Amino acid sequence: MSSLRDRLKGGLPRLAVVAHDLAMVWLVWQALHKLRFGITATPPTLPLWSTEIALVLAAQGLVFWQVGLYRGLWRFAGVPDLWNIFKACMLGLFAIVLGLFLYNRVDAVPRTVLVLYPLVLMGMLGAPRLLYRAWKDSRIDSANAVSVRILILGAGRAGEALVRDLRRFGTYHPVGFLDDAARLRGSKVQGVPVLGNVDDVAEIARETAAKLLVIAMPSADANAMQRVVMACERTGVPFRMVPRLQDVLEGRSLPGELKEVAIEDLLGRKPVLPDWKAIRAWLGARSVLVTGAGGSIGSELCRQCARHGAGRIALIEIDELALVTTETALRRDFPDVEFIPILGDCGDKAVIEYALKLASPDAAFHAAAYKQVPLLEAQLREAVRNNVLTTETVARACRAAGVGTFVLISTDKAVDPVNVLGATKRLAEMTCQSLADQRATRFVTVRFGNVLDSAGSVVPLFREQIRNGGPVTVTDPEVTRFFMTIPEACQLILQASAIGTHEAIYTLDMGEPVPIRLLAEQMIRLAGKTPGRDVAIVYTGLRPGEKLHETLFHADERYRPTVHPKILQAEPRDVASVALENSLQQLREASIRYDREALSTLLRIAVPEFRPVGEHPDYKESATVVAFPARNARKI
Repeated sequence: MSSLRDRLKGGLPRLAVVAHDLAMVWLVWQALHKLRFGITATPPTLPLWSTEIALVLAAQGLVFWQVGLYRGLWRFAGVPDLWNIFKACMLGLFAIVLGLFLYNRVDAVPRTVLVLYPLVLMGMLGAPRLLYRAWKDSRIDSANAVSVRILILGAGRAGEALVRDLRRFGTYHPVGFLDDAARLRGSKVQGVPVLGNVDDVAEIARETAAKLLVIAMPSADANAMQRVVMACERTGVPFRMVPRLQDVLEGRSLPGELKEVAIEDLLGRKPVLPDWKAIRAWLGARSVLVTGAGGSIGSELCRQCARHGAGRIALIEIDELALVTTETALRRDFPDVEFIPILGDCGDKAVIEYALKLASPDAAFHAAAYKQVPLLEAQLREAVRNNVLTTETVARACRAAGVGTFVLISTDKAVDPVNVLGATKRLAEMTCQSLADQRATRFVTVRFGNVLDSAGSVVPLFREQIRNGGPVTVTDPEVTRFFMTIPEACQLILQASAIGTHEAIYTLDMGEPVPIRLLAEQMIRLAGKTPGRDVAIVYTGLRPGEKLHETLFHADERYRPTVHPKILQAEPRDVASVALENSLQQLREASIRYDREALSTLLRIAVPEFRPVGEHPDYKESATVVAFPARNARKI
C-alpha cells in the first residue's frame, strides 16, 4: 500500500506535466486554425475534438515521450530542456504530417498552420518551464535576506555553475562577480552583475558588504592563484575556492563543495594529463606488487593501480597500522580488485619471495625507503640496509621470479649526492642498473623531489607549528625545493613505467623550485594570520646533509624528451657491475657487524660522486649539475 502511494505521489507531477504539454498542443492547433480561417469571409466551424486532433495529440505525445521531455524537472529547466523541446516540436511536426497524410492526405490542414505550429508550440512549452524556475528562484532570493553575502571571483563556467548550485540551497547569496575580462564588464551572469576586476576586490567587498569571497577559477595556474589569493588576503574577508574537476572526480572533494585554499593550490601547475590509454593497456587486469604500500607514495600507487585496471595488488608493509589502514581504504573503494596484504620487511628474502609466489606480479613498484635527510646522517647503517641492500634483495628476487617490470622510486637527491639519503638512493639506482641485463625483467628508475603533504614533509610540520601559534622553523632564507602533489607524482610514475624502456632513468617535471621561506609565509596567511606579527618565522640553519638547492639531472647524464611533456629520460652512467657487486657484499657484511666506519668508507668508494656537506661550514653549491630544462626549451 505504501509502495503504491509512493508511486502515485511520484507519478502525479509527471502526469500533470504530460497533461499540460498535450493541452498546449491542442491549444496551439486550435488557435492556429482559428487565426488562419479568421481572415476568410466565411470561416468554417472548427470542432473542439475530432479524429484529426486525436491523431495530432497521439503523434506529438509519442514524440514527447521518445525525446525524453519528461525526464527533466521544471525546477531546473535550462538550455538542455529547451533543446529537447526544440527537437520534440520539429520531430512532432514530421510525425503529425505523416499521420495526417495517411489519414486524409493532409488536405484539411492549411500550410500556414504546419509552418507556424512548431515555432508557437516551442514558446508555449518553454515559457511555463522558465517562468516556473524563475518563480522558484525568486522565492529563494527572498529567503536569501538572511543568507551569507558572497562575492565570486571568476565569471566563467565555474562561477556560473556555482551561482546555480548556491541558489538551490539558499545558504549563500551571490551579490556580484569579479573578472578581469573587459568584455564582461557591466554584464550579468545568471542575473548576478560583474562589478569589476579581481584587483578591486577589497573596495568592492566593502561596498557590497560581502561576508565571504569565493574563488571560482579551478583551471588557474599557480601564478594566477597566488595573485588572486593575495588580493583576497588584503580584504580581511574569509575566502574559499571551488574545487578542481580532477579533485571531484577522484573523490578528494565533493561537487558544489567550497573548500579552503590549500598550499597545493598555490604551488600546483597545470593538470597532469597522462596517457591513460597506454597506462590501462599496461596495467589492465594484471597483478602488481608495491613495497612500502602504507606510505604516502606507496598507498597512492596502490590506489592509482586499482583505479586504472590492475586485477590484483600485493601490499608489502612493515608498519602494521599503516598496512591495515591502507588495505581497509582500498577494499572499501575498490571491492572488485584482489588485495593481498603482507606484513613484513621486504628486505627479508623470505618475505619478498613469499609475496612474489603469492601474487605472481607482472610489475613491482619499490617505494619502501627511509627518506628523512637529517635523521639518516646519523643512521648510516639503517640507511644502507633499507635503501641499498633491501633494494638489491627485492630487485634480485623480482628478476629471479620473472617479473616483467621493476620500478625503483628514487629521488632528486641522488643527483650528485651530498647526504646519506642521496648516496644510498644513487647506489640503489646503480644496483638496479647492474641487474638490468638481457633477461625478461625491465628495470625502470623514476626520480622526483619533495611531495606535498607526504609523511615527514615540511607542509604538515608548518601546519602543526601554525596551529600551535608558532614559531615556524625554516632552515635558511634562501633554501628552495621542488614540490609535487602525491597524486600527480604517482600518475607520472605510472606513465613513466608504461612507456619506460629497459635500463631507463626518468625524472619528473617538478615545476619551478619553491623558496621554503615563501612557502611558510603563504601557509601562515592561508591560516588567516600575518607572518612576523601573529606567527614568527625562525631561521635555524641548514641541518646535516641538507643542500640549499636541489637539481634533477647530473651533468654526465644526457637527457632527452619522451612522449610525455612532463617526463624526461636520462642516459644512465656506466656502472662496473663486478666492482659494484663486491661493494654490495662488503656493505652487507659491514651492516651485519653494525660497523659504521666501514659503511661510511664503502659508501664513498661505491658512489665516487658522494661529497658530504656535513654541518655546512664552507658549503658552496656545485656547478657540475644541470637544472631541469625550461619549458620553452623542450620540443617533442
